[in-house]
Amino acid sequence: MNKIFILLILLLFTSVVVIPSEIPATEVRAVWLTTNYGLDWPTNRNSQEVQKKELIAILDSLKKHNFNTVMFQVRARGEVFYKSAIEPMSSLIVSSSPGLPEFDPLAFAIEESHKRGIECHAWLVTYPLGGNKHVKSLGAKSVTKKNPTITKLFKGEWFLDPGNPKTDDYLISIVKEIISNYDVDGIHFDYIRYPDNRGQFPDDGLYRLYGKGLSRAEWRRNNITRFVTKVYDLVKKEKPWVQVSSSPLGRYRTLNDRGRGWTALETVFQDAGKWMESGKHDGLYPMMYYKDELFYPYLDDWILNSNDRILVPGLGAYQMIELGWSSKDILDQIDYSRKNEADGQAYFRTQNILSNNKGILESLKKIYEYPAKLPPLTWLSDSVPDKPMDLRAEKLSSGIFELKWEGVDNKRVTYNVYRSETDDLSKDKAENLISTGLQETNLYFTAEDNDKAYYYFVTTSDSFHNESEVSIPAFFYHSEIIK
Repeated sequence: MNKIFILLILLLFTSVVVIPSEIPATEVRAVWLTTNYGLDWPTNRNSQEVQKKELIAILDSLKKHNFNTVMFQVRARGEVFYKSAIEPMSSLIVSSSPGLPEFDPLAFAIEESHKRGIECHAWLVTYPLGGNKHVKSLGAKSVTKKNPTITKLFKGEWFLDPGNPKTDDYLISIVKEIISNYDVDGIHFDYIRYPDNRGQFPDDGLYRLYGKGLSRAEWRRNNITRFVTKVYDLVKKEKPWVQVSSSPLGRYRTLNDRGRGWTALETVFQDAGKWMESGKHDGLYPMMYYKDELFYPYLDDWILNSNDRILVPGLGAYQMIELGWSSKDILDQIDYSRKNEADGQAYFRTQNILSNNKGILESLKKIYEYPAKLPPLTWLSDSVPDKPMDLRAEKLSSGIFELKWEGVDNKRVTYNVYRSETDDLSKDKAENLISTGLQETNLYFTAEDNDKAYYYFVTTSDSFHNESEVSIPAFFYHSEIIK
């Protein structure tokens, strides 16, 4: 009997769910919104209006669950999801109908994201261009036809050639087109690497021309770093607040003889740690779609090589389907990332989260219970914006609670709203946050009549996420009875 009792006690303790670490007030909560093949969006191929409604529904759900960043895929394989003079619009986007304005997916995604206090980063597939069938479908608009000298066919797939400096010019022209015409919050590169781990990419001629005594591996790493440097400098010259980031392979380098054969540095020539150290990247979102000993030490290594810039592990939500992971595998990774002071979490991909696969979205309701601010980009600017003025709180006749304030004279600012039961507010406590990323100088919400008195505060955040001091508070007593 004693043995059975002891066994039951052991089973009870081993089944207890670990209490998550404290919810941070500042944290990146991102998703990759995949447009390639319409995996996340668009699923409809017939109606412009339905495509818009689909995207709005996705953003509404992300807002509801306190996500604050969307990596919106604007370039797939040689085709785009915005109005471009360089590459063709994806065939997934319904063309204009009589009487309707031309649909620009990126412009729409930015506008609708910003309405909801969500940042929108333009996600580009960098070097892959697709197979022969896909390239042929693009016709004369394909870069393989317009500029064949910078492309290579490798094992049935076309690629832009990282070893050709003219490839840099081509990609930079695309980036410049985006940041000149759209109010994106970031440029995010995917597949910014050589294609596989066998070292057979056909670049002998360019290596002989440009190698200059370097090993092939060193030369290839330098090619990617050369592009990263050029594009970063271009973006900062045009719009300094636009973040430049990428998603390298999940393992930066071999650790203790683990990970050999598939690492960013050694296998596909992404020296992403160098990009951070040299100041040519604002953030990394490594694709850490592994677990256990292939996740935790590698996250530690990425943090070690982050140069105190944004480091957000990409979590493989899709592995709950493909490899049968439990939701706890993902939740444990979130908890570890918080305890070890990573800057947030990103998920591949959007619908693997929003579909509530294995109850993951329900779990995130508690983990992301409060809104979160975005980390300040202090290496770009550390000046603090002015605080809002004249904050007023009022309950309208409709029962809706209104906060209004006088904003700051700067177009690219947003506002954060807090409330506290005391006038001694801490901006670092997530539970004090009501809303973040507001563009308007007002907030309407339903406030319960709970016989409690609150102090409300507002702060300003600039384009670099530097936050002002709090406003003079507005005091309000929530009760149906006037006292």
